Amino acid sequence: MASAYSRKSRRQIASLNVMGTSQLHLRNPYIVAWWSAAFPGFGHLLLCRYLRGFTLIIWEVLINTQTKVNMALVYSFTGQFDRAKDVLEPRWMVLYAPVYLFSIYDSYRTTVELNKSYVLADRENAPLQNFVIGPLGINYLEKRRPWLAAVWSFLMPGMGQLYLHLLPNAFYILGMWILCVYKSKALLSGHYVMLKQFALATQVLDMQWLMFLPSICLFSVYDAYVSTVESNKLFVREQRQFIQENYQQYSIKLPIDS
Repeated sequence: MASAYSRKSRRQIASLNVMGTSQLHLRNPYIVAWWSAAFPGFGHLLLCRYLRGFTLIIWEVLINTQTKVNMALVYSFTGQFDRAKDVLEPRWMVLYAPVYLFSIYDSYRTTVELNKSYVLADRENAPLQNFVIGPLGINYLEKRRPWLAAVWSFLMPGMGQLYLHLLPNAFYILGMWILCVYKSKALLSGHYVMLKQFALATQVLDMQWLMFLPSICLFSVYDAYVSTVESNKLFVREQRQFIQENYQQYSIKLPIDS
């Protein structure tokens, strides 16, 4: 009988490398599309399509800041509709809408197709790696606490992904968080709040950049929690494969008292 780790497979459920773990699992297409609507690119990060996700995130930040979409939303929420119309830059707005809609459509379509691939890969039950070592680091499957990953992501977006060894997501989310916090002057505003200078705290805030922060924080928490749950399932699957391959084929004789 050929070893399961030597046979070729058409589809794999997961791939480990020193930068992280990419895996297939069933996802709700509507939830993925919703994250793309909240922040273009986030839906693709959930699907482990990093290059496309990073490109769309850069596009969102660039075009949104040029179009002043966030400022228009702030004015709309406060009932200042004339100011919302005046602040928008129509030359950039024409570029913003098509890419925004594409991000939602593409993440939904990709989720549906990857769910089909997962069903086929699950039936094929291709062998999994549980340990990878290379010049840049070590990655391995282990049981982790989902709530702990979520807490770390809430305290500092990106830390939950570091806890899971999802380095591309971790560094990108952390970099985005630092950029938006710095540009929004949120920490400076918090400093004035602690000094009870509330008027000054409001004045220094840059709402255009501040509006990015809730989406980044909540996405980091959601991604860390879900990724931990699925990584734990992957750990159990690999252990089951190993035990079945190495021990289930042998017949065990149990002692029976006469």
